[in-house]
Amino acid sequence: MLSDIGVFGPYTYLATEVVWGSIALVLLWRANALRMAAKTIVVLYPIAYVWDWYTLTVGVFAIKLRTGVDLLGIPIEEHIFMIVVPALILGIHENLHGLSSGSNAE
Repeated sequence: MLSDIGVFGPYTYLATEVVWGSIALVLLWRANALRMAAKTIVVLYPIAYVWDWYTLTVGVFAIKLRTGVDLLGIPIEEHIFMIVVPALILGIHENLHGLSSGSNAE
């Protein structure tokens, strides 16, 4: 049985992003890929923002256990999510492929 992470109340979503964001940061730092990841995230962010804003606006999903703070029409947690997810993916990718090939992406 999974433990109930709702113990953080309205900060639950934010708390999970801090945990996974920290892991992503460590992975990117380990792979020396912080700058490369930042460039990629900056390019992806506007696409992710429009997609997220639209799906929330039309009611595809609702977010429970969040702070209630909105920025530019979407929850602040979603802005963080749009940074953490690609950072985590890139961090894993660079640790699997960037280091093993002998190149340190910058």
